[in-house]
Order: sequence, then C-alpha cells, then structure tokens
Amino acid sequence: MQPKTTKAQIRKKPKSGLFRLREDIPSGLYSALGFIIPAVLIFLWWLVTYLGLVKPLFLPSPVAVLAEGWRQVTEGILFADASVSFYRITIGWLAATVVAVPIGILMGNFRIIEGSLGPLISTMRYMPVVALIPLSILWAGIGDAQKILILFLGTFFQQALMIMDNVKNIDMNLIRAGQTLGFSNSEILRRVILPAASPGIWDTFRITIGWTWTYLVVAELVAASDGLGRRIMDAQRYLATDTILFGTLFIGVLGLLTDYAFNKSGLRFFRWNSDKR
Repeated sequence: MQPKTTKAQIRKKPKSGLFRLREDIPSGLYSALGFIIPAVLIFLWWLVTYLGLVKPLFLPSPVAVLAEGWRQVTEGILFADASVSFYRITIGWLAATVVAVPIGILMGNFRIIEGSLGPLISTMRYMPVVALIPLSILWAGIGDAQKILILFLGTFFQQALMIMDNVKNIDMNLIRAGQTLGFSNSEILRRVILPAASPGIWDTFRITIGWTWTYLVVAELVAASDGLGRRIMDAQRYLATDTILFGTLFIGVLGLLTDYAFNKSGLRFFRWNSDKR
C-alpha cells in the first residue's frame, strides 16, 4: 500500500513548465520573446495612429518615424550626430571609469576609506545632474568638455558605489586563504580580489554605460550645435514629434548595442564564470 501524500509534500513540489524559479527555458523561445513583445507594441502603435485615435502631433505613426530616420540618413545628419554623441559618451564614461574603479576597490577593501568617502559619494549620487549644468558651463565652458563633465557626473558616483559592492561580495575565505599563504595586501588585491571581482565589475561597466546614454540629452542640452541629444531638443522647439521619437528610439538602439557588446565580451573574457551569469 502506497503512503499517502501529505499537504506539505504537495506544497514542496516544484512548479513545472516555463515558470520555475531560475530555470532555463529553450533558447529559441528566449530569443523570440525579445522580438515578439516589441513587435506587439509596434503593431499597437501603428493601429492607434492608423485609426486616428491620437493626432500625429502627439504620436506620429511608425511609418512617419521611419521616414524621418531615412531622411536623416540620406542627408548625412544621422551619422554625423551619432559620431559626435558616441565620442562624448565614450570619453565621459571612460573618465568616470578610470576614477571610479580604484576608488570603488579601495572603498570595498578598507573601511577607513569607505568611511571617509562613502557618505560624500552616496550624497552626491542623489544630486540632479541637470541642476549642475550652470556650474559645468562656468567650470568647463560650452564646448565638448562641458558635455563630457555632465556625463562624468551622471555616471561616476553610482559606478564607484557599485564597484565597492562588487568587491565586498568576494568570499572572505578567499582573502583569508591569501593571508595564510603570506600574501601582502597588494598581492591579495592583485591575485585574489581583482580576479574574483572582475565579472561583477564588468557587469557594472555594462550597466553604467547604459546610464551614460540616458544622460546624453541632458549633456547636449546647452550650447551644442550637433549630437543626437541636440537634435531632439531642436525638434521639441518646432514640435517635430517624429524627430523626437526617432532620436529617442535611435539612442535606445545604440544603448542596446553597447549593452550587447559588453554582455558578449564578458561571456568571452570570463568563461570560467559563465555558469553564474
């Protein structure tokens, strides 16, 4: 006679199908979902504009937005603006990264440095970057340096704190093992902490460069003669909604491409950690 199944055993039985916690799903389905949801949203967008439920001034059709994009491509506007914006994004993010990495690593390993810099950085990261535009003009003028400074300020503080957390998440047993082997502090940092924290730091890079893209319009808000953000601000002045939508979507696509590049390169650089990603 088989034993009866208790209610506790029934509750403990894992869910089956596609909604089990942390379980993989077929790779084809995973990839398809990334296209299906945007396709449905685009169809709804087209349907709303086709039925005339919203005036084109407030929501132009997908065809009108694509036509605006094609116009910018044929006139050479799009690639000129994109190259300028990409340059500013790259320099601003690299400048923030060069400063944030050592500070974040030191804060994550030495309580005295965390106690000295942590409250200041935590406070600064809540300050609105837009409010700093007048100061950035006084400090850096109205050229590219001012735009890069805004991108730096929008990225650095969060990045430093995230890298600190990446370092803090390293298992203390690894550090104690290095101390047992007689490693100095610098050797433990170089041979234990940095290799173990590198995958997490790389993910932080991937996330923070996405934030830098979101600050692009803010950076190009004042005294910019070119750039994707400047094109959007000019379009707002003339109520060119199709230009605003296309510019916003194009920035999103560029951000998605950089995220994809960081994700794929991270999988290649840290293959030993791929089972955890």
